[in-house]
Amino acid sequence: MKNDIAISVRGLTKRFGGFTAVDDISFEVDRGEIFGFLGANGAGKTTAMRMLCGLSYPTSGSGTVAGYDITRQAEEIKRHIGYMSQKFSLYEELTVSENLTLFATIYGMTDRAIKEKSAEVFRMLEMENMSGTLVKDIPVGWKQKLAFSAATMHSPDVVFLDEPTGGVDPLTRRKFWEMIYRASSEGMTVFVTTHYLDEAEYCNRISIMVDGRIKALDSPQKLKEEYGAATMDEVFRIVAKGAKRGD
Repeated sequence: MKNDIAISVRGLTKRFGGFTAVDDISFEVDRGEIFGFLGANGAGKTTAMRMLCGLSYPTSGSGTVAGYDITRQAEEIKRHIGYMSQKFSLYEELTVSENLTLFATIYGMTDRAIKEKSAEVFRMLEMENMSGTLVKDIPVGWKQKLAFSAATMHSPDVVFLDEPTGGVDPLTRRKFWEMIYRASSEGMTVFVTTHYLDEAEYCNRISIMVDGRIKALDSPQKLKEEYGAATMDEVFRIVAKGAKRGD
């Protein structure tokens, strides 16, 4: 990464015909920060994330991710980020080891680096005896931790997590967040969307999108103070009240 700013966005806008999905948003994310990106379905979160990942071009505005321009250097961005989604993260018919090797190869790691990193992941996750097990046969909690490890095998500058803990129990969610904290402490920037408002408390800062615009952005504690709320769930309800899009 070229400086201590992992993500910088200025006036980012995305239109689809007459519909403005993302409407003139601006923010910065520091290196090593855990940044929560909240909003109801339809608020524009996924569209914004796709632009940051180099998968969609903005209609207007500018931005950089890991020091690379989102409009001119999309391929460089893809090499310096990791991505994990709730819907698809692992290949069920491949073994645990084969999944790690596949993702590491996609990210351009050498055979030697893959072998060393895989061994490190197995030790950290205590999965040494599961390397040859098909992913479809391991518990959901292990899948989540494995998916995060696969997305970060290449030590990306920024990892994007799109609803990563959907459908898992509270204990598994807590253990997953311990992995996020570890990655952040090592300098990796974590950009995460979630529907679990209690998870927003774990972020250094959060933004709340409403109808394509960022309506609130600060630390969880400062937002609770600003809106006179006891929890982030209360803050979200206040900020998102009157939204025309989403649930």
